[in-house]
This record gives sequence, C-alpha cells and structure tokens, in this order.
Amino acid sequence: MLKELLEGVIGQQELLNNYNASISYIKLPSYIHGFVFYYKGIYNIAINNELSYYKKKKTILHELAHIELNQLCQANKDMFEFYIDKYEDDADKYISFLLKK
Repeated sequence: MLKELLEGVIGQQELLNNYNASISYIKLPSYIHGFVFYYKGIYNIAINNELSYYKKKKTILHELAHIELNQLCQANKDMFEFYIDKYEDDADKYISFLLKK
C-alpha cells in the first residue's frame, strides 16, 4: 500500500484507515524522529513535532514501512531488541526501494 501512497493513487488518510493507524505529533527528544507501537488493535505513530515538514513526512513513511513489513508482530518479542538495528535498516531500504520504482 505504501507504493500506492507514493504513486499518489491513495492518500495518507486512506492508508492510515486501511492499516487502522493514527498519527500523533508530540514533543520528543531531538534524537528521536518518531516511533510506532501497536496497542488494542491500533497502530499508533508518534512523530516529533519539532521536525521540519520534510523530515516529518520521511519519518511517517519510515514508520509506515515498519507496519507494512509486519515488524511489530514478531513472534518472539523478547528477541526484538536484538534486531532493532536490522528492522530500522530494513524499513529505510524498503522506502528507498519503493522510491526508485
């Protein structure tokens, strides 16, 4: 679905509705651009409200990539933190791949 968003076939709100996701802009430390978590059936995306417009959009895409890659539903949650760098890299690579198409 991210591909359709990037191609302009669907809008951001339509994608969020499809994923049952919401975005909140909150104060975060400057080194945290955003994060996503799943709670009670909803994907919650938190974005640092101090970011520039472009960085907010890039961060939203990155967090949506985590959802699309199903990285939040890992079978062994205890091991998740050992792979966090891999998941971050995978989300960035996925967005880069979609942007090149």
